[in-house]
Amino acid sequence: MKQYKADLLILLVTFFWGTSYLFMKIGLDTLAPFNLIALRFGVAFAAAGILFHKKIRHADRKAVQYALLLGTLLFGVFVCIIFGLRNTSTSNAGFLMSMTVIFVPVLTTLFLKIKPDKRLIAGIAVAMAGIALLTLKPHAAIQSGDALCILAALFFAIHIIVTGRAGKRVDSITVGVLQLGFAALLGVVSSFLFEQPTLPQNAAGWLSILALGILCSAVGFVLQAMAQKYTSPTHTGLIFAMEPVVTAFFGICFMNETLTVQGYIGAGLVLAGVAVCELDFRKLLVKRKSAGKSSYHRAA
Repeated sequence: MKQYKADLLILLVTFFWGTSYLFMKIGLDTLAPFNLIALRFGVAFAAAGILFHKKIRHADRKAVQYALLLGTLLFGVFVCIIFGLRNTSTSNAGFLMSMTVIFVPVLTTLFLKIKPDKRLIAGIAVAMAGIALLTLKPHAAIQSGDALCILAALFFAIHIIVTGRAGKRVDSITVGVLQLGFAALLGVVSSFLFEQPTLPQNAAGWLSILALGILCSAVGFVLQAMAQKYTSPTHTGLIFAMEPVVTAFFGICFMNETLTVQGYIGAGLVLAGVAVCELDFRKLLVKRKSAGKSSYHRAA
């Protein structure tokens, strides 16, 4: 597979994940939070399990252990997002979740005890300023829903780091499928403990569950695993940074949400902070100058 095709697959995954906040909002109209998580990942596990049942049958103990850890982290991510969506907009949730791209290098720096470079520090500072504009209202503290979405971004960053370690030790697709099953199991247990499990009662509810389970989870995670073998982490990170833009677009179009001028500036700063962390502008300038010189020599 060529890199541009892999990048297109990552872009498709970004589109699916960007729509997930809209579908979660729709699902929460008829389903309780843990019930929604159980159904989403139950459908995802069933769909992915049918495709990769041979790999699942041959999973070893280490793969199951990694899958349990990743499934628990994934469950934590979506618990925070779903409860956060009760007190914030889909647009805010999407932009705040993009903080994952910043949390990953920060956590890697902390655990590996590597001194952060100036680019990372600058990107974090810009993104934090954006979060402040996006979430803080005059004379008010950060809302609980926004705080939960930031916590979800932190959990997802840990999930990405653990996934990277797991991929070097066990089969990534096996772990990817099994983690969906563990997340579903935790959702089922929590639903029985704290809610009254039920199935969607209308077409909108079923649409949200099927879209979340098949497109956003099963297809999304499988395509991501396939595509990342053929493209660079920088390309992947930058394309994923477009997710909040997709989220905001669907929130504005279908949920009648709006962003204030302050919100638009904050969202722009969050994306700028992510770009600063992911892009080494000096290398890009050097490459552009080198390309310009080579084209000049060819023309001469």
